[in-house]
Amino acid sequence: MRTMSDPERTAGLLLAAGGGVRFAGPAHKLLTEVRGRPLIVHALENMAGAGLAAIAVVTGAAEVGAVLTPGVVVIPNPRWEEGQATSLAAGVDWARQAGFAAVIVGLGDQPSIPAAAWRAVAAVTATPMAVATYGGRRGHPVRLHRRVWDRLPRAGDEGARRLMAASPELVTEVACEGDPTDVDTVEDLARWR
Repeated sequence: MRTMSDPERTAGLLLAAGGGVRFAGPAHKLLTEVRGRPLIVHALENMAGAGLAAIAVVTGAAEVGAVLTPGVVVIPNPRWEEGQATSLAAGVDWARQAGFAAVIVGLGDQPSIPAAAWRAVAAVTATPMAVATYGGRRGHPVRLHRRVWDRLPRAGDEGARRLMAASPELVTEVACEGDPTDVDTVEDLARWR
């Protein structure tokens, strides 16, 4: 784990505020039990395995706080219905206030991204942005250094994708093992089980 005095202190940021409207199960998808634990816990445990300086979860539609590990920072996003960029903005605002140099961002509905992918992307410091790739396709997690935070959207349903496309010289791609597939439907969940 990085220390508080480390100038490249990186926090993990799990976005978990969305409504999960395509999921037709009896509970919000992030709270649906899989292998004995809520779905979000699988993603959180993988992130935690990266040894980051801190871990925060941006919440919104579902009350996930009760299932999170002690010590995880909960960042409520009252604007979650306005799109994913509002969750990223809430997380970046928290990281800025807490004095972090970078955040590594992932999604609460991606339980098959292993700790090794989180570690590999977090380790990139040569460029202000780093993104995991799986079979040549970009996915999560994404590392964002504070040098690019002011350039990120604060509204809409895109996070850093547009910034990465517009400034490819600022991005390092990191080939990772794992599966970045979102669990969006009951059928997705059945395949993951």
